[in-house]
Amino acid sequence: MSDSSQIRHVVIIGSGPAGLTAAIYTARANLEPLVIEGEPSSTSDQPGGQLMLTTEVENFPGFPEGITGPELMSNFRAQAERFGAEFLTSKVTRVELGAHPFRIWVGNPDSPEPSYLANTLIVSTGAQSVMLGLEDEGRLIGHGLSTCATCDGFFFREHQICVVGGGDSAMEEALFLTRFAAKVTVIHRRDELRASKIMQERAFANDKIDFLWDSVVTGINGDTSVESVTVRNVKTGEETTHPFTGVFIAIGHRPNTELFQGQLEMTDAGYILTAAGSTATNVDGVFACGDVQDDTYRQAVTAAGSGCAAAIDAERWLEANEAG
Repeated sequence: MSDSSQIRHVVIIGSGPAGLTAAIYTARANLEPLVIEGEPSSTSDQPGGQLMLTTEVENFPGFPEGITGPELMSNFRAQAERFGAEFLTSKVTRVELGAHPFRIWVGNPDSPEPSYLANTLIVSTGAQSVMLGLEDEGRLIGHGLSTCATCDGFFFREHQICVVGGGDSAMEEALFLTRFAAKVTVIHRRDELRASKIMQERAFANDKIDFLWDSVVTGINGDTSVESVTVRNVKTGEETTHPFTGVFIAIGHRPNTELFQGQLEMTDAGYILTAAGSTATNVDGVFACGDVQDDTYRQAVTAAGSGCAAAIDAERWLEANEAG
């Protein structure tokens, strides 16, 4: 059902920490935001974002005993609803950002009429970790399988763990994890790393880091948590099983920006570009926050902070353009 006859002050696409924080702030500013939160069946834009796949969150301020990712996101959502944010559990299929008001479709992207019109748009569609494509990844994510060492490294004190990847991110993860793990093994499909020279030197110099060269992970094993990892040597074909109880996948992230290709300026890696000291994009009235424009920190607390900034930027834009 189209609601395009009404022009919304603010539409927020995405409902992770960034989007929900933007919703809290814009709702408290009486801007009546509409949050199009995604679909539960989608891997790229599920409601609540990547924290819905995280069991324990112990580094988000204000929760000294920790909190589960889904519970934290539920609290965010309830807080936004308390101040009047409206939620639509659906997926945006098309946007047109060439003129005001912005045109937004959910459902059929070929419909002649958009579903919603908006004076400002906040993009918070996040990013997703590139995974290995193994059958058990979905079942064991958050149960010994992780894509974020700074988020989860604390839980692996004295464990034998592995990091999959060979770039700078993988080396950063491995080096960070040596603070907690008994031993960190880097599994890389080639016989040399892709990481920068300085990162390689740091990794090679660390006694707690070992390497499995020319190897790929073919199985992550365990009933309720990771118990071992099966690895195949790409040159010999030999498969071996190793007693790793933690697996960190560090082969890259993919921002969820396909919807905005050709309309918003992006980096070569697909992250939305924002102006220095702002969340403003190249399109006047469109703002981006969270992992969709942050390929450096990728933390819930930094995403929430940028969501706050995007809300304030949108509010000020509306005031300046007499649209609020």
